Amino acid sequence: MSIDIPWARAELASFLKLTELYSPPDPPGMTIFSTRLANRGGGREIVASAQIVEQILDRVLPQWRAQVPDDRNETVNRWCQHREAAQRADAVLLRDAEVRERLGDDAPQLSAAAMHQWVWDGAKSLWRSGHFREAVTAAARKVNAETQNKVARRNVSETALFQSVFSKDGAKPGQPRLRLMADDNSDTFRSVHRGAMSFAEGCFAGIRNPNSHEDGLPELSEHEALEQLAAFSVLARWVDSAALDAP
Repeated sequence: MSIDIPWARAELASFLKLTELYSPPDPPGMTIFSTRLANRGGGREIVASAQIVEQILDRVLPQWRAQVPDDRNETVNRWCQHREAAQRADAVLLRDAEVRERLGDDAPQLSAAAMHQWVWDGAKSLWRSGHFREAVTAAARKVNAETQNKVARRNVSETALFQSVFSKDGAKPGQPRLRLMADDNSDTFRSVHRGAMSFAEGCFAGIRNPNSHEDGLPELSEHEALEQLAAFSVLARWVDSAALDAP
């Protein structure tokens, strides 16, 4: 994993220690019959720790909020869901490489959180609740919007926008271009920009439009949605790294 595992495990361990439950002792001279449990740490300490731990959980177990039961938060302690998720994440961090090796699959893993920021920022809230198709659509909208911002155009979008910005023609008033390499009048220059234009058209025509406009489609599997996010991440990186050519 592209994560500092010792640091992450130490943060999880600290949180689990702070949220450990115990029965507070009775006040001196008093006997109180109660099943009340308290956390070892103070409220402010736990909240500060949880802020970091939630980010670790989002990377290691992206769907922890939906997959880890939260019913004991009301009946036992508000941090029960976090504690179980932290325990699961620690097991993943500790034994992920071993498990993949033992199961015969040590191929590299692709993390949605490691994709281009535009893509993951657009997708993450829907992704975490299991709405994968809508998450991909939101990521596509974000890439489109950021491209419009970069070239300062609002009058075109999606396929027409990318056909314009990656056009091999020179920039014109109101029609700036994005250049992935210098225009040296070479076949490579023409090939790179023709490919970027076609790739963008495929992303919006083949992924974004069906996801947005077709009613009754079954939910995407997490893996298939991850592949679609990766396509938009490639496009986002091209746009973000491209030089702006304006007249």
